[in-house]
This record gives sequence, C-alpha cells and structure tokens, in this order.
Amino acid sequence: MRGMTENLTIGERVAYYRRRRGMSQEALAGLAGRTSDWLGKVENNRHELDRLSVIRRLADALDVAVGDLIGYPTLLDWTPDSGTSTVPALRAALMDYRQLTPILNVPGPDAEPPELAELEREVSAVFDAYQASRFGFAAGRAPLLLADALLAARQYTGNDSARAHELLAMSYQAAASVLTKLGESDLAWMAAERGLAAAQQTNNTSITGSLFRSVAFALLSNGRHEPAMQLVESAAAFLQPTLSDGDAELHSVYGMLFLAGSMAASRSEDRARTGEYLREAEESAARMGGDGNYLWTAFGPTNVAIHRVNTAMELGDAQLAAEIGPSLNTEGLPAERRVRHLLDVARAFNKIGRRDDAISTILDAERMAPEQVRHHYLSRQLVLGWVRTTVGRPPVELDRLARRMRVVR
Repeated sequence: MRGMTENLTIGERVAYYRRRRGMSQEALAGLAGRTSDWLGKVENNRHELDRLSVIRRLADALDVAVGDLIGYPTLLDWTPDSGTSTVPALRAALMDYRQLTPILNVPGPDAEPPELAELEREVSAVFDAYQASRFGFAAGRAPLLLADALLAARQYTGNDSARAHELLAMSYQAAASVLTKLGESDLAWMAAERGLAAAQQTNNTSITGSLFRSVAFALLSNGRHEPAMQLVESAAAFLQPTLSDGDAELHSVYGMLFLAGSMAASRSEDRARTGEYLREAEESAARMGGDGNYLWTAFGPTNVAIHRVNTAMELGDAQLAAEIGPSLNTEGLPAERRVRHLLDVARAFNKIGRRDDAISTILDAERMAPEQVRHHYLSRQLVLGWVRTTVGRPPVELDRLARRMRVVR
C-alpha cells in the first residue's frame, strides 16, 4: 500500500482490488449488501466511503484487510525528531527470536540492567511523545526501550522483578499504541499480546487492565469488532471486583475499556451496545470527578464526550456529530486526543456539505499536530477526496495542504 495505491481514494482502492479479483461491480455490491449503482459512485468518488462498518464489508468481500482499503500503513517520514530509524527498527525488535524465551537470550557477563528509575523515565518519554503526536520519535525510541525493559525483567529479582515486569508491560503498550496509530495492526497485536503476558507476571490489576485495553485496540485496528467487544466485557468482569471509589487509576483503565468497546460496537452498527458501553464509561468518569491521564489514558468526561462524536459518525449520525463536536472543550487533553477529535469533526462537516468548515478544521488540526494529520487515514482521505473532486485548480489553501501531506492529484 506504500507504492502505487498510496495516493488513491478508498473508492479507487475498492475498484483496484475488485479488478484484481476479477469481480464485476454487481457481484461485489451484492456481497456487500449494496447496489451496483452505489458501488459505481463509490469507485468514481461521487459517494464518500467513510464508515468503517461499510469498508469492512467490502474488505471481507474482496478478501483483503481493512488497512488495504483505507491506505494503512503509511510511510513514516524522517524528521529531526524521528531520525532515520523508525518502524522497521521496531519491527526488528518485536521479531527478535530472543524475546520468545530466556533460553535463547542469555545475557552476557557484562550486561547490566538499567536502573528502574531510568527505565521509568524512558517509558514516560515514549508515552509522552505518543500523546504529543510525535510518532516518529516514539517509534524510534521504542526498540531501545524494549531491549532495556526485557533485560531488567530477566535480571531483577524480588520486588524489583515485579516492578520491572510492570515497566516491560507498559513498554510494550507504548509500542502497541504508536503502531496502532500508524496502521501497523499486525505488529500492534504482537506488542499488545506480549505486554499482556508481562503484565500477568505482576500483581498490578491496573496495568493488567491497561494491557487489556491495548489488546482491544489491536483487535479494533484489525477489523475484529465482535472479538473486541467480547474482550472488553471479559476484562471488565475481571476488573469489577477490584474497583473502589478512590482508585482513579483503575477507574481510568476500566472506563477506557468501555470506550474501546463503544468504538467496536458502533463499527458493528450495534446502537444498543454502543449506548450501553458509553454509559458505563460515563459512570466511571463521574466517579473520577474530572479528566485525568492515569497510565496515559487521558480518560474522563471529555474523552467520553469525544467518543460520543466518534461513535455518532460510525453509526452514520453526521448531523449529531456536527452539532456536538465543535462545542467540546478539549484543551486539557493531550494533542493526540484533541487532533483525533478534530478529524471526526472535519468528516462530520464534510458529510453534511460544509466543506469549507471541514478544511478549516483539518488546518487547525495540522497546526496542532502535523505528523498525525499527515499519517491518519481520515485526514488523508478527506484531503485526497477534495482534490479529486475539485473542478479546475483547487483553492490555494487546499492545494498547499495537499502538498504538505504529499497527497497528489
């Protein structure tokens, strides 16, 4: 997807894979439960394809991944922040056979584990970079972080061993978070799975719950919505006996599980479960009394409200999203959350015919986090669609935005 189809719209990718499969429009439309007229408009950019539930049906019918249709993963640019070693280095770290078992990874006599305090600082640096939408930096630092955390987990003993495993679990979660954001869904699953295994070597329920969240998001990024909902419900049942009114960290993790569940339910077009999960998250946020960032969750009433906008879009309620989205005050949240919300607001505006407002919103998001806007499929597809459907030369600000994002006409 990083080659000849990178700058195709989703509809154009559908046409590309349909032809590769030797399918007619009538056949594919029938498998997706749509008409051939609808599919023709999609493939010719006359009907916008922006709901993941519909995209998934087309992907299933074409026997391709959702990422193949939405253009994930994208090539991560080199920047002064990222250096020249990013996702491939992280892939190599995750696929290092020595991580599979200590039998294959005996530390040399001079190998000294990092101080736990230093390892904590490294975990924080990668998570903070992720939340600041500095994905290149986070991807570049994660391989070294994982190497240090693995060494610590294998060499420390007693209470230090438990803390080292907690930090190893969070290191994997940091890697999974940035990989999910970049569309590297298979690698994200690998990191989340290993992080959960490390978390289970501790007695820290909050960290175990946090890794359940990573697994849920990895399932989401792979288009596995029903398994994601099943995991959320099982993980919530595991956490419920330990919930207490004063534990904001645990309530943050618990609430974030249900926000992940709400996304899965909305992408499955299950309105009842979407509402149920959002209410459960809202109750958890109310117990906290405000927004927080425990274990880098950015959880609280504002994040719940953001997910109401997101799920409204996934369920096709663009007018509702356009009404409530712009009024949310997200200033207290990390840049990654704020920009992701702006992308939903932009697609809501676009859906109801307010293209100028949508472009303005994307520009606001770009000023806040250019790297996130450059790589997210929503912003890329919006801008590419606008350029494709503009008669004549695009407006100056749109043309410049498309060039900065390397979206070609």
